[in-house]
Amino acid sequence: MKILLVFALLSAGYGFSLWKWGGLGQSVMTKIHTQYEWEKKFQQNEYEKGQLTAKVAQLEFEVSQLKSQNKILTAKAAPKMQTRGIASIQQVKTEDLVQYDIYQWSPEKLLAIGEKELYFKNYKKSAQFYNEFLERFPGHELLNDKVLFGAGVAAFETKDYYPWAEKHLSTLVKGYPKSQFYRGAKLWLALTQYNMGDQQKFLKTVEEFRLKYRNTEEWKILSKYYEDINYKFKN
Repeated sequence: MKILLVFALLSAGYGFSLWKWGGLGQSVMTKIHTQYEWEKKFQQNEYEKGQLTAKVAQLEFEVSQLKSQNKILTAKAAPKMQTRGIASIQQVKTEDLVQYDIYQWSPEKLLAIGEKELYFKNYKKSAQFYNEFLERFPGHELLNDKVLFGAGVAAFETKDYYPWAEKHLSTLVKGYPKSQFYRGAKLWLALTQYNMGDQQKFLKTVEEFRLKYRNTEEWKILSKYYEDINYKFKN
């Protein structure tokens, strides 16, 4: 027992000597200090990383705001630009209700909105959506005589888009001679020409009705305008 006690005391003394004079204590403290500094630096890096992440998120948000503002400004500037169309067709300046560059409407959506707004007699919006569909998707499978007729009527009823009405109705008359909308399209086309002051074209269409469709409701409507022009000429 005494031997064990003496051995324990000697071991403790030897360990203390190593700690104090052998550099063991200094080595341990150095490691502890190094570990502390490393953890401190790691925490600092994580903090800075978090700050950078937050800054990047803020910048991305600001960029998205700028993009939105740019789209709004582009939309507001759109009415100042000429409406797309063939050079020979009179251009129409109009408030852009479609804003295609912002919403990127599908052809199906453009057509659906045009038809819906025509049904509710929102002619201006209807005419613009119809016209956007016809100009952007001229060869689309949904384009037919009914679409052209609706587009022409909507444009006529606005009293602002007569050039559109003439273009769409003329396309129907030339491209769909057997259409159920043919005679109606001729009627609306004649009225469009009348309102545009193109009496020569109007009288030509009326003469065709007088010869071919004299017993129709369309002729009853056109004949009133025809008589009005004749009365003006006589006086």
